[in-house]
Amino acid sequence: MNISSLLAQSDNPHITIFGFNIYYYAIIIVSGIIIASILGAILFKHRNIPMDWLLDLLICILPLGIIGARVYYCAFDPDIKTFQDWFSFESIRRGGLAIYGGIIGGVIGVVIFCLIHKINFLRVADCVAPCVILAQGIGRWGNFVNQEAYGNLVTNPNLQWFPYAVYIDDMGAWYQATFFYESFSCILIFAILYTFAWKFKKKPHGLMLSGYMILYGIERSIVEGLRSDSLFTGNLRVSQVLSVVLVIAGVALALTQMYLNRKKHGSLIGAKIGEPLAILPRYYTKEEKRKLEEAKQMKARAALNAAQQSEANRAEDSKKEPALDSSDKKEE
Repeated sequence: MNISSLLAQSDNPHITIFGFNIYYYAIIIVSGIIIASILGAILFKHRNIPMDWLLDLLICILPLGIIGARVYYCAFDPDIKTFQDWFSFESIRRGGLAIYGGIIGGVIGVVIFCLIHKINFLRVADCVAPCVILAQGIGRWGNFVNQEAYGNLVTNPNLQWFPYAVYIDDMGAWYQATFFYESFSCILIFAILYTFAWKFKKKPHGLMLSGYMILYGIERSIVEGLRSDSLFTGNLRVSQVLSVVLVIAGVALALTQMYLNRKKHGSLIGAKIGEPLAILPRYYTKEEKRKLEEAKQMKARAALNAAQQSEANRAEDSKKEPALDSSDKKEE
């Protein structure tokens, strides 16, 4: 039995719990989100952002990411005729998500999160980007169990082996395993970005985000050209066009941020003079802010009490001095 048949015995493989089908695809995606969230929390702490905020971030980005992925897919899928099919339960259960739509929705969620917590968007994005690419790499194995997102037909028997190709039961033939190409590339990009994010804690913000945009854009533009299920607008593959735009925007973002940092601190990364000026400042949770405010108020009250006591002591001393002067005059 070939490797794909081990996991893909039928369309949309699933397990059944209490009569409800839970697809392996969903289990894999949720597993990717959980793993990425744990690593994101660690990166938050390492880069001086409260770990408590991660739950707020997930609440903002997950619903919008799912909606964005669904809207993007339906907007460019010619088989979905009516708007009702976009969000009907039956249609959703049949599948239909697109990662670029999820990314767009997720970005909107990050913006909302940053507005709520009054934190720099690029700083949060630098923590999120490496984790998102990891979740993408894990999630691609959902395409494997569903036997989808494959590439061109492979007719050469010498190339009919995994991971170069995958056997598709419904088609009865071997096709390029483009899902694996992308999964491997995404995990490799994650390793690069996460290492960089961990090692460099200094400004400018946005370098991990721009790295994600450049590396993933290049990878996706190549792999998308091999896929047999691309979404088209006219004769253009939509995701391939967006990938090129992503690369250009990522390069522009990186160059702009490094230029602004050099103008401010005299160095592309960090600071040439006054190194601490370019180290990422710490953000505080509401509870931490409350405690800091209480400590500040206690310190201010202590300083006020000390000043009042000092003033009282001076007043007491000034009262004693005239009495001494009068007694001295009587003795004379």
